[in-house]
Amino acid sequence: MTFLRLEDLTKRFDGVTAVDRLSLSLDRGEMLALLGPSGSGKTTTLRLLAGFEAPDGGRVWVENDDVTGVEPVARRFGMVFQHYALFPHLDVGENVAFGLESLGVRGDELARRLARALSLVDLAGFERRRIGQLSGGQQQRVALARALAPEPQVLLLDEPLSNLDPSLRERTRREIRELIRRVGITTVFVTHEQDEAFDLGDRVAVLRAGRLEQVGSPEDLYAAPANEFVAEFVGRSSSIAVSVVGPSDRGLRVAVEGVEWDLTEGVASPLRGPALMLVRPEALRLAAATPGTLMARVAERRFTGSASLYTVVTDAGAVLEVSGPPRSVKPGDRIGVMPSRRAGGGIHLFPPRPA
Repeated sequence: MTFLRLEDLTKRFDGVTAVDRLSLSLDRGEMLALLGPSGSGKTTTLRLLAGFEAPDGGRVWVENDDVTGVEPVARRFGMVFQHYALFPHLDVGENVAFGLESLGVRGDELARRLARALSLVDLAGFERRRIGQLSGGQQQRVALARALAPEPQVLLLDEPLSNLDPSLRERTRREIRELIRRVGITTVFVTHEQDEAFDLGDRVAVLRAGRLEQVGSPEDLYAAPANEFVAEFVGRSSSIAVSVVGPSDRGLRVAVEGVEWDLTEGVASPLRGPALMLVRPEALRLAAATPGTLMARVAERRFTGSASLYTVVTDAGAVLEVSGPPRSVKPGDRIGVMPSRRAGGGIHLFPPRPA
């Protein structure tokens, strides 16, 4: 059942539309990631939800209540800012209690909520620690505890991991995921990191220039992107001009630089003639340089663990990324490229780009 709903939200700054008729809905307890490049409207959307910005159009609903005109403090939305906004002159307990005290919580109730919030983020006993004595991950958890202490109905996170070292990011991401699912709070978080969105979000909303391009599970976005932008922005992909010949016994046939490929495993398209093919590295394979393969030269090899990522340049100049066994070829080698035997969810066809 829908718990939080954004209905045609619109926000303009000096004539520039930052959020453009954005509509989204979340079920109770769901985590939604707002993913997009800089300037896509992610943080503005979060500020509209929090009440820090007033929309030029549209509404925000919590269950059946219209909260569009409600002051931030009365919305019962908790927010963790990108830079945490902790007070360095206050200790951990005072930072977490700050929001509670502003709501008039005192005495035993204040102590109970403070203890519960610190326990939730595994910081029980840290009440008297100074902020400067904490690691980046611990500071982030203090900010989470402060947001959760007033027992909000919605949690908003703005780039929650951007200030952490890469070594801490994955561990803290796992801790946040476990915490939010344990609490069961409806959560919207902003990120430009795909890994973060895929790891934390039950669903991911991809934004561009204030507009919603697609919303769905991480698996849906990767395997069935709605358009070229989503296909390029989500995951790794390469693009190459092709001509769609039509159906074949095995699926769909396309012509690629004079070579015909049969695309199988569910690849379909209403397009005929010129098209743009976006292909994931794992949807291609290296082959012997023989007639019938797309001829290319290996430009770069990057070891990624169980496989290597090869950058190849076709004879016509297209640059493709191909996943293959480590050290199977080396830069400078002449090779052939073919669709992998299970290329289905990794190949997508779109209308050609304007000349």
